[in-house]
Amino acid sequence: MAIEYLKTGKPETERAEDDAKVRGIVESTLKDIESRGDAAIRELSAKFDKYEPQSFLLSQSDIEALLQKVSTRDMEDIKFAQAQIRRFAEAQRSSMTDIEVETLPGVFLGHRNIPVQSVGCYVPGGKFPMVASAHMSVLTAAVAGVPRIVASAPPVNGAPHPAIVAAMHLGGAHEIYVLGGMQAVGGMAIGTETIKPVDMLVGPGNAFVAEAKRQLFGRVGIDLFAGPTETMVIADETVDAELCATDLLGQAEHGYNSPAVLLTNSRKLAQETLAEIDRLLAILPTHETASASWRDYGEVIVCDSYDEMLAVANDIASEHVQVMTDRDDWFLDNMHSYGALFLGPRTNVANGDKVIGTNHTLPTKKAGRYTGGLWVGKFLKTHSYQRIETDEAAALVGEYGSRLCMLEGFVGHAEQCNVRVRRYGGRNVPYGQAALHQDAAE
Repeated sequence: MAIEYLKTGKPETERAEDDAKVRGIVESTLKDIESRGDAAIRELSAKFDKYEPQSFLLSQSDIEALLQKVSTRDMEDIKFAQAQIRRFAEAQRSSMTDIEVETLPGVFLGHRNIPVQSVGCYVPGGKFPMVASAHMSVLTAAVAGVPRIVASAPPVNGAPHPAIVAAMHLGGAHEIYVLGGMQAVGGMAIGTETIKPVDMLVGPGNAFVAEAKRQLFGRVGIDLFAGPTETMVIADETVDAELCATDLLGQAEHGYNSPAVLLTNSRKLAQETLAEIDRLLAILPTHETASASWRDYGEVIVCDSYDEMLAVANDIASEHVQVMTDRDDWFLDNMHSYGALFLGPRTNVANGDKVIGTNHTLPTKKAGRYTGGLWVGKFLKTHSYQRIETDEAAALVGEYGSRLCMLEGFVGHAEQCNVRVRRYGGRNVPYGQAALHQDAAE
């Protein structure tokens, strides 16, 4: 077995240096927001977005005026996409049920799925206004029942983007801010004089947004580390170079640091795809960003077998994995580390990004090894409870609890159990000692 790289991207050492620079900038920025609040937010907005309104929070009249700027066609398309996303999110929500079971006579255990009480949804909008990100975060939070949904997106060309605001509003946002980047996620998580902090941050973003979420994690919850877009195409000779190249560049255009990987067992397909990428870059309007990503982060990997392709794919754990082979379902059954799968040549990552119904906020930087993407369940906290309804059950469980606490040396814990054995079981348990087994006590 052999793995051959026909093209490689930046070495890991250079990528790590880039990450270190981002970390330092984000750390100092978040400290500034915490110490100076609104003043820091305003300065950052002026610096990065050239935007200094009287208020970053849109009023209801502002929202209504912006909705009037969205064409009928665009509004209908937004509503169609949201209908698909809502339908799938509602099906996911219905799969999560509260439970209560009687595990012993008189002992009831259960759990409840409770929405996070406030969520900050970040919607990117720098080079490209990511209207779809509003559906994915705001609408999904609404389906989960989150009572306070805060949404924020940067201005586009010095003003709120009408379609983004429409998607936020239709999705169910309660507060809409026109703020981008670190200042948006920092303001929503830390809070300022005019922004009440949230309990959780969600949404994709550039390297600075992803790092800000990482540094804020713990202070608030986050959905996942959703950094620069990643894509992988797993293909064999059942498809051609045009499909492969198109799907690679379709995601590489996100930014200058979006990894795009072709994984194949066909050297012929690999070489033809390299040539097709060169051809398409010459005519692609977004070639400036796509070519930078492909130059620095593009890879073409040729494997000997499907098993080898599977092993490499699981190791890379890419955010988007487009599978176009003669055994797509085999990859579905055997892949375990990825963001989302796109099976067969008839679908593609752009469908998932914009309209098909699955969520497009997905794990990057190998996070697919331990988490899936954003979904309605991310906005729900599963909390357990217990209830004992009979004296006999209180004494029985208390007896075992007493001994197990003493086994670990927790006398105070044991007394919590002992007092129930005495009170509800009518047994004389000496203070600070383990309750005897019922048969021995008798």
